[in-house]
Amino acid sequence: MEDFFLKKYLNPLTDFGFKKLFFNELNKELLIDFLNEIILEEGKITDIQYQPTLQLGESENDRKVIFDIFCTNEKGEFFIVEMQKAKQPHFRDRCLFYASFPIQKQAPQGSWNFDLKAVYTVAILDFVIFDEFEDDKNYYIEQVHLFRERTKTQYSKKLNFIFVELPKFRKEAEELTTNTDRWLFSLRNLEKLDNRPAEVRGRVFEMLFKAAEIKLLTPHEMKEYKKSILDYQDVRDAAECAREEGREEGIKSKSIEIARKCLCKGMPLKEIEELTGLSPEQIKVLE
Repeated sequence: MEDFFLKKYLNPLTDFGFKKLFFNELNKELLIDFLNEIILEEGKITDIQYQPTLQLGESENDRKVIFDIFCTNEKGEFFIVEMQKAKQPHFRDRCLFYASFPIQKQAPQGSWNFDLKAVYTVAILDFVIFDEFEDDKNYYIEQVHLFRERTKTQYSKKLNFIFVELPKFRKEAEELTTNTDRWLFSLRNLEKLDNRPAEVRGRVFEMLFKAAEIKLLTPHEMKEYKKSILDYQDVRDAAECAREEGREEGIKSKSIEIARKCLCKGMPLKEIEELTGLSPEQIKVLE
């Protein structure tokens, strides 16, 4: 791991860096601007109120959740903002489960007409989640809503998911044209930079880069940041190891498939070994 003491800016993909920049009353404007850029709704958010991130179930035995950031805007709408460093099984289901908490919490005691406030789950991902289609690689912000299948019209505006896949965003500083570009570039590259690029302009980004300066951390914050950096690296290493194992498993599966076809054609064992890289014992069990 590179010595982070030599870096000028925080890594915003760490737990500490993300919350220092966005879960902070002093930097509330940063989160407001980011959400306005990413959600792309007609009405702009003008204010937010941070809410407790620990959400309890209906009873003591029910599962609880802890959001990275949980807030409401001036309309009473709910925003769950999550930074996810590594791919997890059933991550899409997890997002649905998380969104169910602010929906359930809106039900008052007594009679109620079920008029819900909108819930937005914004997931900032350091991995790719949408790769089912060829052109998925060209889209790094994916919005998911409830739609009617037959008419292709929106069924409800009350449940919304926005996924930001950072690995798909590959623009360099000179290619940035919008504030959304500037935000995603900053999230991907902030800790690697020595200074704010001229293309990342505007008061909000001046504020972002200033708030991210490592030299402004207190000794206690520096200790917390160091731990967060180590945790982040552990997660990245584990994810890379899992990818390597997956690639190796995929290669092995392909070799077994080829070996079976060769056996069916009566090819000599030695030739199958050379062709697939499998051992004689691995090939014999396929006979």
